[in-house]
Amino acid sequence: MIVNIITLFPDMFSGVFSESILSRAIQGGHLDVRLVHLREYGLGSHRVVDDTPYGGGGGMILKPEPIAAALENLPERGRVILTTPRGRLFRQADAMRLSSLDVITLICGHYEGVDERVSELFVHEELSIGDYVLTGGELPAMVIIDAVARLMPGVLGHDTTVSGDSHYHGLLEHPHYTRPREFGGLAVPEVLFSGNHEQIRAWRREMAFRKTRETRPDLIGNAMYGGEGEDKE
Repeated sequence: MIVNIITLFPDMFSGVFSESILSRAIQGGHLDVRLVHLREYGLGSHRVVDDTPYGGGGGMILKPEPIAAALENLPERGRVILTTPRGRLFRQADAMRLSSLDVITLICGHYEGVDERVSELFVHEELSIGDYVLTGGELPAMVIIDAVARLMPGVLGHDTTVSGDSHYHGLLEHPHYTRPREFGGLAVPEVLFSGNHEQIRAWRREMAFRKTRETRPDLIGNAMYGGEGEDKE
């Protein structure tokens, strides 16, 4: 997958892409990240990329011309996504959908926002990673790329690793245990030593449902009890 990232701060991504799973995905040829420095497409000798908002108000707005020029200079653009607090909430279903694409382009919003004509002319969807405001769209872009990349075939190496993740079937993930068998006065549930795989699966489904009901009851309507639910928009 080719991932274009249009950003004012490309250096923010260096650590993210040089470590762990994302680094392996890039080295393995599964992920081709192309950072585009928006300032290079700024206007005039000062490379201006922002301006004051029409109608007054505080802050600055990213101008449309530099973003348009950056997009038009891309060899492949694919699906264009703007990271913005006003966007639709990014969910596991979105990560799964985007992981099947060959090319995506992420525009990292900044300042008070992006000129609306960018969205109207170029953007396919606006995404947010939560109901809060960050200083820029770089961190959301990192989150989206991480969530998408780990679902791509060959990145993690074990398909079963992601199929049991929280949100994969609409429920939160069941509890996990490893050695020692007892810790802090708490013992690992006996069912996990039973060797009965059907009982273990049933226990995990029940625990996933219980955890979801306690922590995120809003998700219950998006999942079927048996763990075969589907995400809904």
